[in-house]
Amino acid sequence: MLTFDKFFIGGEWVAPAGNETLKVLSPTTEEVIGSVPVATPADMDRAVAAAKAAFNGPWRDWTPEQRADLLTRIADGIKSRQDELTGLITNEVGAPYFFSMFGQVLSAAMVFDSFAANTRAFPFEEQRAGAMGGPILVRREPVGVCAGIIPWNVPLFIIALKVAPTIASGSTIVLKPAPETPLDANVFAEILVEAGVPAGVVNIVAADREVGEHLVRHPDIDKVSFTGSTAAGRKIGAICGEQLKRCTLELGGKSAAIICEDADLEAAIPAIIQGGLMNNGQACVALTRVLAPASRYDEIKGALATAVASQIAGDPSNPENMTGPLIAERQRERVEGYIAKGKAEGATVVTGGDRPDMASGHFVSPTLFADVTNDMTIAREEIFGPVLSLIKYDTLEDAIAMANDNDYGLAGACYTADLAKGIDVARRVRTGTFGVNTAQGMDFNGPFGGFKSSGIGRELGPEGIASFCEYKTISLPGGSEVPMGA
Repeated sequence: MLTFDKFFIGGEWVAPAGNETLKVLSPTTEEVIGSVPVATPADMDRAVAAAKAAFNGPWRDWTPEQRADLLTRIADGIKSRQDELTGLITNEVGAPYFFSMFGQVLSAAMVFDSFAANTRAFPFEEQRAGAMGGPILVRREPVGVCAGIIPWNVPLFIIALKVAPTIASGSTIVLKPAPETPLDANVFAEILVEAGVPAGVVNIVAADREVGEHLVRHPDIDKVSFTGSTAAGRKIGAICGEQLKRCTLELGGKSAAIICEDADLEAAIPAIIQGGLMNNGQACVALTRVLAPASRYDEIKGALATAVASQIAGDPSNPENMTGPLIAERQRERVEGYIAKGKAEGATVVTGGDRPDMASGHFVSPTLFADVTNDMTIAREEIFGPVLSLIKYDTLEDAIAMANDNDYGLAGACYTADLAKGIDVARRVRTGTFGVNTAQGMDFNGPFGGFKSSGIGRELGPEGIASFCEYKTISLPGGSEVPMGA
């Protein structure tokens, strides 16, 4: 049992204004594994005030090099508590052990390390030749006080995507972790203290949806960075638009994996399983639509069915188990509803489609549908569970058209013996990331985000820092010599 009775605000653990407590349940055992206080609007106001005071304080004098060093110390702090965090996130999320370790904990550390390197090279100020006679300075200044709203599926990793660019830019932030997974965020606060993060630069306050909206609407919040559902993203985007508030929205996906006729299935199928069923299918970048050529459809169906059926479901703390439970009973009911919808619309369950025999936990068996058409519900909507849809295509042009025929545009992949062909496919599929002969296209040194209903803005890479900056142009008279170090 991991119990917190205070919020991390202004670099200290402070008592909540209210007395409501949130109990955290294991999706595997369905037992209470911890608790945190639930914020009131007054708690959130206090956190925003602390972030604003920090932004206007000595933090503004930190150099990019100093901020980069701080990012490295945070990365080292995560690595030093790797085993503890892996076990905690496995308990909180139900993620399989090795995904918790590599996909959640070590990946979060890698994000901080990547932002440290990018911060050292980032052009926070550059001189250009002006068009009006004199030189100009183009500055990238911190956007200000930010709100980071974290989902439950990969909580520590998404925290890294919000906190690292905040620190890199010189901004400050208030984090609202998801009610299902607040415990790792509080352990992360301990790492921040050990790393020497100045008071108020990062504040962590668990809250329900109503108080979360209070944070988004707060007049002292300059930018909102949200990861979650498209429906919630639309509402947050509308609020930010109304207030002319900057926002980054990383939302849903329904990504396609295109298997070309010349693909090596021994390499392609494991990559598709990794990209499609990661984190029990609870991943926005999951490759859930598998597009197979008609000439090899039955062969691919057989190979994919064998691979899906081999994903052992069970206690995620056991490294031998590849599939854990879904986050909550409501999520299992949602996934089972989509499975029923797929059957009703004429798709065929090749393997799975049921619940494994477990004494407890919100489990759904890894499932493969065949005979799916691209207009079926299971091919169009984000299921967020361990369900893959196999769709037949006749020509590669058809496959590209199918991949693009969706409201989402987050990720995708192509498998082929011809690298040039794979790159050509990648250029023509309208998604923010795309992998050629890999599980998916995210790289921590490149921009991550989506087209269409998958969101607005980009995270990671130098573009991730830029999204937490405001641009300023300083014009100088003709013949001016810009002082060194300006």
